[in-house]
Amino acid sequence: MTTPPTSPSHRAKSKVTRRTMIGAAGAITAAAVITPTVMATTNDSDGASIDTDETKAGTTSETFPKTRAKAATGEAPVEAAFPIGYVGVRWEGTSGASGGGIRLTDADGGQGAWQDFSAAGCSETNGGALLIATDKASGYELKAPDGSTEMRSLALDTQEGPGRKVAVPSDPTRVRGVAYLSRPAWGADEKLRFKPDGTENTPTAYYPFQTIAVHHTATVNDDPDPAATVRAIYQLHAITNDWGDIGYHFLIDEAGNIYEGRYSGDDGIPAHDKDGNLVTGFHAVGYNIGNLGIALLGTLTDQGPTDAARESLTRLIRVLTRFHGVDPKATVTYKNPVNGNVKEVPEITGHRDWFDTECPGQTMYDELDRLRDAAARG
Repeated sequence: MTTPPTSPSHRAKSKVTRRTMIGAAGAITAAAVITPTVMATTNDSDGASIDTDETKAGTTSETFPKTRAKAATGEAPVEAAFPIGYVGVRWEGTSGASGGGIRLTDADGGQGAWQDFSAAGCSETNGGALLIATDKASGYELKAPDGSTEMRSLALDTQEGPGRKVAVPSDPTRVRGVAYLSRPAWGADEKLRFKPDGTENTPTAYYPFQTIAVHHTATVNDDPDPAATVRAIYQLHAITNDWGDIGYHFLIDEAGNIYEGRYSGDDGIPAHDKDGNLVTGFHAVGYNIGNLGIALLGTLTDQGPTDAARESLTRLIRVLTRFHGVDPKATVTYKNPVNGNVKEVPEITGHRDWFDTECPGQTMYDELDRLRDAAARG
């Protein structure tokens, strides 16, 4: 197994990724919020600059790989002109993964053995979704899960593509003392949020906070490049799912690094507007409004989170619940102000409290009471 790095990796290391560690517990309630007003600076593959902002005070220029993708449908073999780091798979008709599998083709044209889909991922009833690490394969072939329909796949490279310049905050960003990687710091390509005509695919909308939902991403454990995995999830959610952005408000890797998820503007704490209202994400269909989604990278079915991830999750939930003045151990009546959905749930939920899904993995789900207790202390 590969030991996960202490910070997300990409082509150029910076002060942000080296220094972005969780702040001291005593600083959680006292530290000021820092949310830099910085947009990603992107270069075309031929080097032509777009929205250049590299000299903005308080930022430094870093180079991230441009994401390359190839979409396909059905079970026919797929080849790509780039090394495939991940394959995203979605299907309808069943929430199970039984009978589904993938067979990879290596760079020399050799075919590997069939690998069964291990789970249906972080998805709702009547469908499944997986992001499978494929270690620079040249192609793949799929078998659809039993009873599934409309299977789609996406070959992804978020590690080896042409470089693009991004303006990254020079200093660590923090939310009430807890450090996090801003969207520029993990290489979010803000162009993915916009349609070809320049309009925002899903404009931000803000509503009062109500609950927190914990997820796992059902991706590889001992992830050697978690920032690349976050960029792959972003591509799947924003483009393949047509959500216009990554679905979660925050993500946490095995080293304890916290990633800013859904874009929320530049005038409030991450995931919120200046008035403290929550930006609507895309992680619990029908129950997204006022519901803050946090995803732990990895598969937490047979194992729990690492100590570092667990500590970061606890600290993040502690500051968020204090910010909103709610009890992490409470049971509440969630009410969707748009569609009228009502559900009695814990203040801190697992994804399966909202739907019939395996997420956030059985082991993580069994830890939620411990998480609620820990978030309420201190």
